[in-house]
Amino acid sequence: MDKKYFAIKLNPNRPDFAQTMTAEERDIMQQHIAYWKTYMEQGIMIIFGPVIDPKGAYGFGIIAVDDPGQVQPLLGNDPASKINQYEYHPMLAVVKQQ
Repeated sequence: MDKKYFAIKLNPNRPDFAQTMTAEERDIMQQHIAYWKTYMEQGIMIIFGPVIDPKGAYGFGIIAVDDPGQVQPLLGNDPASKINQYEYHPMLAVVKQQ
């Protein structure tokens, strides 16, 4: 079965989130990292991390799933989705290193 790839973006709840996280928010973001590392080990999360954009940092990742219906539950179960918002878009083509 061909994998379907999605670009995911985690938008913070405020522009300076990365610099002003509370202790509770930092704990949630640590849970977020552990959550996605599990899916990285399973080959679902391909790459993820923070993007340092001058307009405000955000999270970015690429996931590979068998069915597009898997995306929303993956994002919704991420602890970070409780304090930040995801957007995601299918990728039309993926060029991979052989």
